[in-house]
Amino acid sequence: MEHMDYIARRVEARIRSILERGKSVLLLGPRQTGKTTLLERISCDLRVSLVRPDVRLRYEKDPGILAGEVEALRPTSGAARTVCLDEVQKVPRILDVVQDLIDRRVARFLLTGSSARKLRRGYDVNLLPGRVVPIRLDPLMLEEIAPAVPDGALLERILLDGSLPGIWGLDDGGLREEGLSAYATVYLEEEVRAEAFVRNLGTFARFLELSAADSGRIASFRNLSREIGVAHTTIAAYYGVLEDCLVAERIDPIVKSRTRKKLTRSSKFLLFDLGLRRACAREGRRLSAESMGGLLEQWTGLELVRILRSSDLPGRLRFWRDPDGPEVDWVIEVEDRLIPIEVKWTESPGRREARHLLVFLEEHREARMAYVVCRAPRRAVIAPRVTAIPWHEIGSILGR
Repeated sequence: MEHMDYIARRVEARIRSILERGKSVLLLGPRQTGKTTLLERISCDLRVSLVRPDVRLRYEKDPGILAGEVEALRPTSGAARTVCLDEVQKVPRILDVVQDLIDRRVARFLLTGSSARKLRRGYDVNLLPGRVVPIRLDPLMLEEIAPAVPDGALLERILLDGSLPGIWGLDDGGLREEGLSAYATVYLEEEVRAEAFVRNLGTFARFLELSAADSGRIASFRNLSREIGVAHTTIAAYYGVLEDCLVAERIDPIVKSRTRKKLTRSSKFLLFDLGLRRACAREGRRLSAESMGGLLEQWTGLELVRILRSSDLPGRLRFWRDPDGPEVDWVIEVEDRLIPIEVKWTESPGRREARHLLVFLEEHREARMAYVVCRAPRRAVIAPRVTAIPWHEIGSILGR
């Protein structure tokens, strides 16, 4: 079995630039998105992995040990030391020490974490406001895995296997399948059980399966509560766990309208990796065209979130839905613009695929252009102000 060589991550250059300016970085991302590998590529004067139980216990007993270790380092040309702390949420109290060292300009830090929950909830935790630049590390983006024009086989692999670096690098499909199943199990055991986020792991496991199957759809807490047999408030809390562990993206709807009174107000949730989503939902690999279309829609949403996250544009992803009428899969809010986007599995898009976009364009003056993301081989204008684009040109919507 062979693995792919290291795939350069878009955020690496940004991290290096921030550290070179003397600032510190908090790199957040779910398990196996490549945080530790990226950490190893950065030159540091001291590396501490809080994943190891023996190391973690040492700093839990006395977080102040870190200050002495850093101050004992011999600075180079009077510059601050660079310190890398992996999985900092394992010892939240160590952040007080980190702040002191930053404030005294003794060190700059590259911190990583995979659970915002441990850093936010149940602790009087110092989140270093104004002292660190937060950066998110997600699974591989399309531009990181397909610099050339990709084909349909690559699209199918992305939709079924996702793009976690450790899984993507496996050449054998069976091994990728085993790796995804193991990830789902490890997540339940090490993130949920070990951190005591929920009392009943069996109930949460059932929720994870059903929520994975519902990924990308309008979330119905009450339907899930009836299916699982718990209160809808518990379902809301479970979704909170997924968000805090960085394995789910919440996409909120556009709810203001000059002409419509019944716009959907419930959110959509997207599991952060499509391969993990399929493993959690216990789905096979032989899916219908309708199901594959749904996966393309989810991938488009995730990719747009990541493009926005890695750009300098202050934008966010939304959606638009009238329960009694039209709906638009995704709407990008960026600066003073709205960019509506529909996703279709078709290779031959026409005006029919643009009909809801045309309604949106008519009702929203902030929207100037709309797009249909599909499997067409090349872009084409299919209606006034509506362009169909191949799925692998998705970055062009935001000028990438």
